[in-house]
Amino acid sequence: MGKGEILRQAMQAVVVGDEEAAVAVAKMAVAEGINPIEVISDGLSAGIKEIGDLFEKDEISIPFVIIAAEAMSKAIAVLEPHIPKEHKGKKVGTVVLGTVEGDIHDIGKGIVATMLRVYGFEVHDLGRDVPVEVFVSKAREVNADIIGSSTLMTTTLPAQKLLQEAVEAAGLKVRTMVGGAAVSQLWADKIGASAYGENAAEAVRKAKELAENQWQWR
Repeated sequence: MGKGEILRQAMQAVVVGDEEAAVAVAKMAVAEGINPIEVISDGLSAGIKEIGDLFEKDEISIPFVIIAAEAMSKAIAVLEPHIPKEHKGKKVGTVVLGTVEGDIHDIGKGIVATMLRVYGFEVHDLGRDVPVEVFVSKAREVNADIIGSSTLMTTTLPAQKLLQEAVEAAGLKVRTMVGGAAVSQLWADKIGASAYGENAAEAVRKAKELAENQWQWR
């Protein structure tokens, strides 16, 4: 089976929320020697994006989103041990990551956490439904370079604004990055976030840029 077909099947397994199929295609990718990063970014991530789009259009409900996210997580668990060592370089920064309070899913955020670790970041994943004060407390505790927050729902967008205000009020010398299906560059600009990651690959690129330029703001 060719790489294109494996990526297509990985995407489809996530879209239909089939954990067994997701694990099977992940194992197939490993057996075929396909770079796990490609499977995560071009297969699983594409499926998650489609799920996010469907949810935003009110064509599916939260339970379907959670099922898709679980299928994705199972596949990532198979792929992660096989990520090439050359992608695991020295530590480039520390990130505190989580889904904002009121949002109970991990859509996309799990992929971002995995990809950040692959590219040398120390990631503290706080999970989902995370209060603002927990983000701030953890960032202070680990001396984070970046706080990343995600939300799928427009109803929880204000939590990202509250987080931005809390970070500034606490005087933390940390950059903020926002993402999720409900988020846009316009929203990031409006609340004063340092960066917006449209997908996992973009989030990694933006995080690397922020980490590389940290001397300008610390």
